[in-house]
Amino acid sequence: MNSPSRVISFVNAGHFIDHYSMLIFAAAVIIMGPALGMAYSELLPYATPGFVAFGAGSLLTGWLGDRWSRRHMMLIFFVGIGASMIAVGFAQTPVQLGAALLAIGMFASIYHPVGTAMIVSYADRLGREMGINGVWGNLGVASSALVTGVIGQYLGWRFAFIVPGVVTVLIGIGFAMSVVHEDRKGSKQAAAQARVAKQDMWRVILSLLIVVIAISTTFNAVTVALPKLFAERLADLTKSPALLGVIAACVYVFGAMTQYTIGRLLDRHSLKTVALPLSFMLAPFLYLAASLSNLPLIVVSIGIVMGAFGQVTVNDAMVGKYTTEEWRSRAYAVRYFVGFTAAGASVGLVAWLYEQGGFVTMLHAFAALCLLAIAAAIILPREIRTPQPV
Repeated sequence: MNSPSRVISFVNAGHFIDHYSMLIFAAAVIIMGPALGMAYSELLPYATPGFVAFGAGSLLTGWLGDRWSRRHMMLIFFVGIGASMIAVGFAQTPVQLGAALLAIGMFASIYHPVGTAMIVSYADRLGREMGINGVWGNLGVASSALVTGVIGQYLGWRFAFIVPGVVTVLIGIGFAMSVVHEDRKGSKQAAAQARVAKQDMWRVILSLLIVVIAISTTFNAVTVALPKLFAERLADLTKSPALLGVIAACVYVFGAMTQYTIGRLLDRHSLKTVALPLSFMLAPFLYLAASLSNLPLIVVSIGIVMGAFGQVTVNDAMVGKYTTEEWRSRAYAVRYFVGFTAAGASVGLVAWLYEQGGFVTMLHAFAALCLLAIAAAIILPREIRTPQPV
């Protein structure tokens, strides 16, 4: 038997690595452009295939997690994504760069359907563990901007990929030595924890599809665009890539705290009770951010990441609560296929909107999209809850 705390610790580390690796390019592209002689809008689309693979690959990886082995899939994740980051650092042409970024996306697609299902299987208190797991993912986002900015400024953009790639492979070796394959179908979390009336299940599915598309697209757009937004709008405060990374990291810390808080609330209250007030955060903050700069922009950006990361925790908990162990990885696979495929399209959309009208047009467009999150929360039915351990 595996130690639940050890398994969850490695899975949490995987969440950190998953988001960190996917966003190195978003931060490094600012200094990669001049080095490669390409503009921001020309270079950014090379990340699109990787983000599409991030979502599309989840269907296969989720199926393999359920039918083969979640442990083996996580081992492939650690080693594969580490090697892919190293490959980006050695890329010499745009084609090689695009191929290596695609590989990162393919291996990154393993984590969410497989790793999140492992969290649900080993958790005593689902909301709490999902919240903590979300914090680790958020810290990966924050650290990516910070560490990439520092390494890129002092060692160059190539080492910003190579160093975390080597560390990830070493973590994978530790995982292989510490975690063994086992059957979790008899665990306490094997059954679904919450249910709704049978005639209302269509409302759960519709609500989930709407909010996943809206939030995943916005979440990815914000995390991709934030380094460039800060570089433009915080010019009166600083032009240092390292300091801009520190500011972005501090903003994301608030998102991490929100995820932990939302996770705890989900153990005590129904999904609808938590999701409805949270759904009203994103649209107004995105709209306000379009016209702000310097300190006011930082304050509003905190509201944006709190709303976005809080919604992600609700979405993941929704799947975990309504599915059984046998189908859990596949259920997460569908959730992340829809979400990350939409998110992949957001990279090209950010580049196109930026060309049309800069960040004003981009932020207004995503503010309008986030109105759908409110509709999704209203559609969600009240659940019939199963008592949980406290």
